[in-house]
Amino acid sequence: MNKNVTTTALPSSLSFGKKRPAEVLLYGLIYFCAAFTVILLAGIIIYVLVRGIGQVNFKFLTSVTSVVKGTVGIAGNIVNTLLIVIITMLIVTPVGVGAAVYLNEYAKPGKLVDIIEFATETLSGIPSIIFGLFGMMFFGETLGLGYSIITGSLTLMLMVLPLVTRNTQEALKTVPSSYRHGAVGLGAGKWYTIRTILIPSALPGIITGVILAIGRIIGESAALLFTAGSAKALPKSFVDIFRKIFRSGGTLTTQLYLSATSEGDFNTAFGIAVVLLVLVFIINLLTKRLAAKYDVTKKK
Repeated sequence: MNKNVTTTALPSSLSFGKKRPAEVLLYGLIYFCAAFTVILLAGIIIYVLVRGIGQVNFKFLTSVTSVVKGTVGIAGNIVNTLLIVIITMLIVTPVGVGAAVYLNEYAKPGKLVDIIEFATETLSGIPSIIFGLFGMMFFGETLGLGYSIITGSLTLMLMVLPLVTRNTQEALKTVPSSYRHGAVGLGAGKWYTIRTILIPSALPGIITGVILAIGRIIGESAALLFTAGSAKALPKSFVDIFRKIFRSGGTLTTQLYLSATSEGDFNTAFGIAVVLLVLVFIINLLTKRLAAKYDVTKKK
């Protein structure tokens, strides 16, 4: 018994081996944009390396600029940058993660949550120069902290807090609801579930937010010019490190700006730019490695 089989032709857009002119144009634009981005990045990196790599050496990284000794170095700026990063993240990390846990796990949807989220999004969009003016007037003048590393750290805390909070909140939202239901079914409490299941599952996103915040702190200059100052002296002892927190201290980006503008020393400016590029590369690499390491969804 014969059966007639009817076939339907595929639309021309789905035919194999055939592409419409519009598709070819779209593919061309996509590849052009991708190539342009890569070429632009490579051009910036190559230009900075060519101009500044000759300035970077052991003496440049371990000494302080001194007219009397005839030395040019950024060791003091490196120490100041590390101090600001450590102090800022010690404050931001628990506050940001805690705020995200509250908003995502405890707070009931309503006006309060909407106001907090709106304030967080608004803070992330405010220009850094405004944070600098506020930090100078409030932390520096009102609280009497003056131009100091602690003033700069408190100002940067306000800047990067939305970044950590939003990243943590989004990471918690990606945790499957079955994890929560399973924990409740086994009799686990709310805090125990958050501490042992939700936070470990969201850890890659939390780490990403923290490291991105560190990258923003290292690259910030405008706010720190108004709050932390530009001093570049090295601490004389371990105890002096704690005293330095309440003194003026210029970071790498601050010194780069001053070297290129006020001092007109472009060799030092490009040398600092090379150091910053290396730090950015390390931060991005560290972000990927840590996120992959603590991604429990990929572990068997």
